[in-house]
Amino acid sequence: MTEPSKGSAKTIKLAERRIFSQSFKPLYQEGMGLVEQAAEYLDGKGRLEAKKLSRAAATLYAAESMRLTTRLMQVASWLLLQRAANSGEMTRDQVASEKSKVRLDTASAHDEALGWNELPKDFLDLVSRSLRLQSLVRRMDEEIYGGAMNDTPTTAGRANPVSDQISLLNTAFARG
Repeated sequence: MTEPSKGSAKTIKLAERRIFSQSFKPLYQEGMGLVEQAAEYLDGKGRLEAKKLSRAAATLYAAESMRLTTRLMQVASWLLLQRAANSGEMTRDQVASEKSKVRLDTASAHDEALGWNELPKDFLDLVSRSLRLQSLVRRMDEEIYGGAMNDTPTTAGRANPVSDQISLLNTAFARG
């Protein structure tokens, strides 16, 4: 009978296998596709639908739009880092270091919020899909890199979170 400690050294992390193989491509495409769909919606149909909302629902829509955008930017940053590691542009150690700037914990107001029931169906669908994708990515991150994600200072404790994101994206796209 094999001892548990010996067997655990040979454990295959399915999330790691998925990220560092060709099966990462569909996840990457899903994430980037959702970013694109959300941008198109918010700039087009969403803008028109938001004008028809009551004051409470319009305020909620604006706040939830910011959460949606933030959530998707964080997921996209994580996906770009994994793609860079997968293609050999960055080492896993570099990715682990850079991903500390990524936050995969952007919440949503959910259906208890005043005005939630007035929000457009297409918008709510984007919010729901983004939360599901964020949850999947967060679980994968925890399995691959271990421990809880985001043991970093909160956004309020950072010098400039936008600058952090730009730096992260520049690193992900940097060539050799």
